[in-house]
This record gives sequence, structure tokens and C-alpha cells, in this order.
Amino acid sequence: MAPYTWSLAAREAPAPPTAGAAVTQERPDPQRVGESLSGRVVIVTGGATGLGRAACLEFAQRGAAIAFNYLDLPGRDVTAQALLTETAIKALGVPVYSARCDVRSHDEVERFVTQVKERLGGVHCLVNNAGVTHDGALWRLTEEAWREVMDTNVTGSFNCIQAVSAPMRAQRYGKIVNVASHQAFRPGFGIANYAASKAAIIGLTRSAAVDLGSSNINVNAIAPGFVKTELLTKLPREVLERAERESVLGRVAEPEDVARVIVFLCSDAARHITGQVIVVDGGLTLAS
Repeated sequence: MAPYTWSLAAREAPAPPTAGAAVTQERPDPQRVGESLSGRVVIVTGGATGLGRAACLEFAQRGAAIAFNYLDLPGRDVTAQALLTETAIKALGVPVYSARCDVRSHDEVERFVTQVKERLGGVHCLVNNAGVTHDGALWRLTEEAWREVMDTNVTGSFNCIQAVSAPMRAQRYGKIVNVASHQAFRPGFGIANYAASKAAIIGLTRSAAVDLGSSNINVNAIAPGFVKTELLTKLPREVLERAERESVLGRVAEPEDVARVIVFLCSDAARHITGQVIVVDGGLTLAS
């Protein structure tokens, strides 16, 4: 395909049509950009399962080297799931590195990013996906439940952004995508800690975009609605049914629906987008 151009020549008026000819104006075919991410190194936090896993696979399919962290959780063998995700990425023929890392720990995050640079040769993109929930009515929320959600979702994202900012600023290139939630705008009952953490993510995104923009680093956020992951199965069936009814598209998202938006924001096709929040909820927040 011919490259899409905004040169002066491309904008010059066409020659007058000959008599009897149909009056049409040709448009240049847009070049397909951002499809290959070969040579890029992408960090996805919480990449062993769910949306993080889907993002890892989407990036890998476009040739990017993948690094992801994970943390064992009560009642979930995340280590085994991390091994399965790593195997799936290797099958796509790209380098991969995974390790346990608690994003709440500044030192662990710094160590993880250093290992990624040493093993994969750099860091170009960061997806802050790691997050937890501990729901409960506001008057029953324990201090522990509040702190764990805020420390993981907000402080964890800050730690990761700070850790990658040095190499990204040095190379004057970087893409950061933070995973917020539609519930930052439309919280349900009993999620004061989660909704507050995701609203904070949006504020962090915009502030980081301002601080890092002069270094050619794009920082954006996505705000998914309900996504078909393991966590969704823990919600009452009536909550899921209501989400499907209220969605303009009449469905909840597959992980790939959200992961592809993340990949887009990390591609050069989105090079002039920063400080924005892309809502990926099938129109759920449009419902009254």
C-alpha cells in the first residue's frame, strides 16, 4: 500500500476533470501502522492470568519480547498459571521473562525492571495491569482491605512507572498504559476502596503524562467494563446479567477486546495520544 502522506503535494487541488468524466477525488490509502512491535520489550504486571495474560499474548503475536511479573494469591496457584502463560508466549517465538514480584515493594520492582533490561535488552512499554479487590460496604471496610487495594493498585502502578522512567527518559521513548476501570466513573455498591484506587490511577496517568511528555513518553489509561476473566466468575450472576443488559452492545468484553486497545496505545499509531482514558466497556457507562 502507498504510505499515507500529509505533504503539500498530496493536498494540492487535482486537475479539472475532462468533459463527461465522473467527478471523484482519490484518497491515498492509509498505511497499516503499528502492527509489528518487533524489537520492543514490553512489561505487563500481573501478566500470568486474565487481562494481563491476554495482553502478553497480543504483544507477543506482534513480535514484542515479553516480561511479566506475578504473585501467588490465597486460593490460587498463580505460579502454575505463570508457567502456562510463559509457555504460550515461547510458542509464539519471542523472548519471555517472568518472575515473582510484589509491585507494592519499591525495591522488588526496581530489581525486576533491572532484570528485564539485562535479560531482554531494554524496556520500551509498560502495562500496569496488576490489581486486587476486597469488596465490602464502606462502613464495614477494614483498614487492611483499604490499604491492600490502594497499595497494590495505586502505589504499585507508581512504583512501576518510576522504575521504567529512567531507561525510557534516557532513550527518549516509552509507552505506558495503566489499567483503570469504568467503576472509577460509575462505582457500584461496596467497592469504595476499588473505585477510589481506579480514580487515583486516572489522576496518576494524567500527571505522569505531563511529567514524562518532554521525554517522548506517552502515558494513557484504559477503563474496561466487565471482562470475562476468572474474577468475573466470582460475581453474582445477576450482576453479570445486568451488565449485559445495560451495555449498549449487549455483552461483556472478552479479554482480547481490551488487550488490543492496550496494544494500540503502545503502537506508533497512537504516538500523539497521551494523558487520555479510553473507556472499553461496550457502552456500559452510557446507561442511565
